[in-house]
Amino acid sequence: MGYYDYYSSNPSYYDYYDYGYTVMDSSFFTALWAVLGAFIGIILVVSFVVAILQILGMWKVFTKAGEKGWKCLIPIYNMVILFRISGLSPWIIFGYLACIIPFLGWIVCLGISIYQCNSLAKAFGKDVGYTIGLLFLPTIFYMILGFGNAQYIGKGTFSSTSTYHDDGIVNISEKPQDESPTNNNEDNANL
Repeated sequence: MGYYDYYSSNPSYYDYYDYGYTVMDSSFFTALWAVLGAFIGIILVVSFVVAILQILGMWKVFTKAGEKGWKCLIPIYNMVILFRISGLSPWIIFGYLACIIPFLGWIVCLGISIYQCNSLAKAFGKDVGYTIGLLFLPTIFYMILGFGNAQYIGKGTFSSTSTYHDDGIVNISEKPQDESPTNNNEDNANL
């Protein structure tokens, strides 16, 4: 009788004791992977839809501001153009490099984002509500700016005019400053 025959026919010392270890059924792992796969699939589909809506909204915002819509598709270049549309220096994009620095860099990046969203909202003649919306729900608010009735006014600079009425009510309206240079030759010709 050989080694293999002896140990295959006689039970082991450890076969008499149950240590409570059980092998889980493979159907449990199959179901677990199926649920995780479905969850990840749903997340990917929702993310894809949100990305498409974001691109459509930014494309329309870019075209309203006089830029070509395809510029929103290039990752860093679209931020440079967005800063330009907002009336900010495109060099502020380098401020996002501060995001590498923990805590302080994150605060700088958040400040730049708030400033950019506020400037973009002003460039379309909108108020602080749109700034908050652009910060927290950018996809929805880019769609509203792009496909809504908002008109691109300018680089976020306004001049306020006030009118006083006899009853003490003040009417404050914001009008964009004229950023186009005047042609003095036409003005002189009309004199």
